Amino acid sequence: MDETNKQNGAVGELPEDIQRWTAKRRAALVLAILRGETSVQEAARKHDLTVAEVEEWKDRYVLAAENALRSRPKDEEALKDEQIKKLERKVGQLVMDIVILKEATKLRPFPPETSDE
Repeated sequence: MDETNKQNGAVGELPEDIQRWTAKRRAALVLAILRGETSVQEAARKHDLTVAEVEEWKDRYVLAAENALRSRPKDEEALKDEQIKKLERKVGQLVMDIVILKEATKLRPFPPETSDE
């Protein structure tokens, strides 16, 4: 690993048996994912984390980075409100998907299951 990667916290320098995930270690892992050095799934498997956990770190990192580059950064409360609205929209989309699937199964029910017993 070259000196640049060491300075930037490449995933290769993270020990596999990390007991405590500090902000610095989480940032190093997220940066490695964003650089394409590893995938979310690969990082989760290697460090015994859930994919959802790593995805959340990545989402929070990107949101904070975007906010840091604003000419007028939002405060933490505004960021939380924005994230809540985004999640509420996602929940609404998923609920609509469920409703559509339920309606579709009413129109075309599955054939009755047969048993070999």
